[in-house]
Amino acid sequence: MTGEFRILTQPKQIFSEFEKGNSFKASVGELGIFEQTKLNERFYVGDQWYGAKCGNNRPLARRNIIKRIGEYKMSVVGASPVSVRYTADGIPYNLKSKQRADEVKAKLGLGLGISPQPDNDEIALITDSLSSYQKLCAERVKFDIKNEQLLRNAYISGTGIAYTYWDNEVDTGLFADKGKRQKIKGDIAFQVLDVENVIFGDPNNDDVQSQPYILLAERLDVGSVRREAKRNGLSTADILPDGESRFNSGTRGESEPDDSRRVTVITKLFKEWDSEGEGYRVMAVKVTERAVVRKPWDIGLTMYPIAKFCWERRRTSAYGESEITYLIPNQIAINRMLTAECWSALAAGMPKLVVNGDIVGEDVKITNDPGQIIRANVGFEGSVANAMQYVSPSPWAEQYLAAVNDLSSNTMNDAGANDVALGNVRPDNAAAIIQMREAALQPLQIYQNRYYAFIEDIARIWADFWINKYGNRFIKVENDEGVEYIPFNAERYRNLVLNAKVDVGASTLWSEAVVVSTLDSLLSAGIITPSQYLERMPKGLIPKAAELADELGSAENTLTIG
Repeated sequence: MTGEFRILTQPKQIFSEFEKGNSFKASVGELGIFEQTKLNERFYVGDQWYGAKCGNNRPLARRNIIKRIGEYKMSVVGASPVSVRYTADGIPYNLKSKQRADEVKAKLGLGLGISPQPDNDEIALITDSLSSYQKLCAERVKFDIKNEQLLRNAYISGTGIAYTYWDNEVDTGLFADKGKRQKIKGDIAFQVLDVENVIFGDPNNDDVQSQPYILLAERLDVGSVRREAKRNGLSTADILPDGESRFNSGTRGESEPDDSRRVTVITKLFKEWDSEGEGYRVMAVKVTERAVVRKPWDIGLTMYPIAKFCWERRRTSAYGESEITYLIPNQIAINRMLTAECWSALAAGMPKLVVNGDIVGEDVKITNDPGQIIRANVGFEGSVANAMQYVSPSPWAEQYLAAVNDLSSNTMNDAGANDVALGNVRPDNAAAIIQMREAALQPLQIYQNRYYAFIEDIARIWADFWINKYGNRFIKVENDEGVEYIPFNAERYRNLVLNAKVDVGASTLWSEAVVVSTLDSLLSAGIITPSQYLERMPKGLIPKAAELADELGSAENTLTIG
């Protein structure tokens, strides 16, 4: 270990890099990434009057167009079902390879008749199996749920970051021996990180894999950190609570309980290059401000296990930007006008009653209740009309409501969330609506393309783990025939150049109401049969629809034969 290497992995040096990275992020934009993200989150969830000293007398109204736009765009970007298909460079995969799959499986299972190096048929089988295994792996780590969190992070802060790591405690359910005594433990784990907790060594470089280093910060309980250091054979004397939160993301993370015993832990990912500068190892070290929790170790990968998705990309920047930042002024204007409109309606919506105190004494209590009798001393020649009368308020400007509606509509239209895209139209002509909606969705294609590239990055990272960390084990595969386990000796495939391609399924542009309406028309016209009608009905609308369709189908066949 060189002297330079020791310096770069010392807690003091790492925390110096951490503070510099935080200072840079605090200088990005008008408010900095930390404060701007907090403000954006407040406006997104609806806390849009925070800090405004307006008193408690006025109704502080809001029309949250920011969340409406965000939910629409996030749902469109992540709506289409995606699947990952792995291929190996230089290896063909065709129908003949698929037909020979059973023969290859048998050879791998018996360990007989296989060549020292995998042939094309074996590689084709493995890549096809990994494509299926990726779905099961995504289900295990709850990828869909965490992906929703990542899209929300990207929309609010501008950058969504996914981190894959190796968890030695994962129970795979597999065994290394035939007697099933030696359990195989350890598998990949998946986590979504807040941009506030991630620092890229080169903030002007958008490419994750070419970063000089990446810092991952987290707040952990002191006890758990000490136990980890002890397992790694290190001293725990200098692992102490920070006494203050350095970076917690979100407005709810600004404060911690008074008795909090948490410490900031930083994991540094970096590349250790050989003397010729041609090859490298991806290394990691884990530290607190004053202690090493785990000494530098080779994580066994060829890539940084980090993938990021930027909502709005900025040139020469590793961090993205949120469109909420530039929607906030419009949102504030809408809320102010809407509040003024509500206050005007409350203040001037009812006429004011003016009472002549010389005629109506102070002892008379006026409640304005229906049927109330008011005693007025008007004299013999006086008039009750002089005692009291209603003063009609001046009409409030109706332009306020029109301005609110216009600003809301124009802001949402400019953001691409118009009525057609949001489904706020009557489905009289389904074909025309779909064409209009497809046109409205077209600008979001660039976001979808970046999102699919992000999914491919994650898929390549997972394959890197499988090839370099799995060793000799079975991988679970689901197909039309059921569930089976394919022998997977990672060492045999370590030299392969694996590619990941995302296949995007068609997302439906039809609501259930439109589907039912269309099916009704087809059935009425005699184009489809009742059983075909039931088979295509959205799930859940008709109980036991499949059984009913089978019964109708049997009846139809009987009538045809008769």
